[in-house]
Amino acid sequence: MAVTDYLEASSLRTPKEILDVMLQLRRDVEKEANETFASWQKCIVRKEFEYSAKNFACYLALRRRDLRHLQSALLALGLSSLGRSEARVLANLDAVIASLQAVCNEKKRRPHPTLEEFFMGENLLKQNAELVLGKAPDRRSVRMMITLPPRAIDDYAFVSKLLERGMNCARINCAHETPDDWEKMIHNIRRAEKSTGLSCKVFMDLAGPKVRTSTVQKPHLKSKKGDLIFLYAARPSNKFKHIQQVKCALPEILPQVSQGDEVWIDDGHIGTVVEQCLANGVLLRVTSVEGKGKVIKPDKGLSFPTTSLILNPLTDKDVRDLDFICEFADGVNYSFVQDGNDVKRLQAELAQRTARRKTPIALIAKIETRRAVEHFPEIVVQGAGKNPFGVMIARGDLAVEIGYQRIAEIQEELLWLSEAAHVPVIWATQVLESLVKKGIPSRAEITDAAMAERAECVMLNKGEFILSAMEILDQVLMRMEQHQRKKTPQLRALYSWQSI
Repeated sequence: MAVTDYLEASSLRTPKEILDVMLQLRRDVEKEANETFASWQKCIVRKEFEYSAKNFACYLALRRRDLRHLQSALLALGLSSLGRSEARVLANLDAVIASLQAVCNEKKRRPHPTLEEFFMGENLLKQNAELVLGKAPDRRSVRMMITLPPRAIDDYAFVSKLLERGMNCARINCAHETPDDWEKMIHNIRRAEKSTGLSCKVFMDLAGPKVRTSTVQKPHLKSKKGDLIFLYAARPSNKFKHIQQVKCALPEILPQVSQGDEVWIDDGHIGTVVEQCLANGVLLRVTSVEGKGKVIKPDKGLSFPTTSLILNPLTDKDVRDLDFICEFADGVNYSFVQDGNDVKRLQAELAQRTARRKTPIALIAKIETRRAVEHFPEIVVQGAGKNPFGVMIARGDLAVEIGYQRIAEIQEELLWLSEAAHVPVIWATQVLESLVKKGIPSRAEITDAAMAERAECVMLNKGEFILSAMEILDQVLMRMEQHQRKKTPQLRALYSWQSI
């Protein structure tokens, strides 16, 4: 009988019944994990990732099962409910089994894992985070990544302040500025490192094939719910002069779109559905929009969450930018990666440019599409199997792709899966956005920043009040770490009701 069937059929009333289920569960998890790991082995060049890959395979096998009945039964016995198994799947199962065997007074017992065995996964995650993101500051284990604004090109004092306020990683977006500007930014960072004695990793975002609006025929027309929009490839149509017409900056994707597909404009501010596919584009019907309508502007994002777009995530510009990145940066942030083959493509380009590097270049996969979520395990194994590797949860584009109602759930799953693979995570997009841009945070933003403590790094975007935002984020992360690490509550003494 399968574990899931047995759990549903059994009342799990006695420790012996629970023990039998646990033993069967462990056998099934290990068997499935071994099969999965065998299929991954050709991707794993870095031997130091093998243990993590095996644990990752075990976690995937474990989470294919609904364990809620078993969790309740284990809780009633005062045992681990398996809710913190991410970094140590088999060790956690073995610890529970050993305790159950003791409770059942079995003569032949499985030994409890040693402390070293039990916490090996956590230690590997810490080592990988240091390898990819640099050493964490003494006051907190979560690092801060700051997106550098144009000001960082010439203002050395500003860059020095960023390091002093807690910037552990700097992010440069290759979609903006020039290689000469990037080099000046990095020079200021290296100079500030020497002056302050602090260290800072430099990561550079590949621009990628971001699909955007181009020419807008009626630049002042507000698109309202129910309106039609013609998204065209080459030129506007005389047939649709009476409606808004917008050029797609990446026209080769339009033939991949089908009637009924969703298209989101301006990073999700305008929702549409494809009403008709034509030779030169697609006719869209607006289904949702802010307020009484919104003007469509050039260079705004287009998302196709229900279309399986076939795109090469490495553009010609990206390949040229890799020459600079491999010479000057510590890591590359890979935009719009969708599956393991995309990772392999970038790794081949990196291999051509990094043979003489003293340290390996880190690869960060930006998870920002539905397809990337669906192919997440292969992205992780391909990436970490060959490079120091991390994951960035790019919540802005991802929310548009999968729906805002699912973003909280999916970011949790990505955090758990990454921890199971002992891969560090960067929590990104709109963290303390109002504070960074306007100087005053919303209550929800502070709560969101507190939840970011479960990642290894938090990214702030550029804004006028970035230094103030860094101070507040530093305090939030430091305080939250005293209460929680990942999903584990830290039971420090509480004094809140006595004094704030």
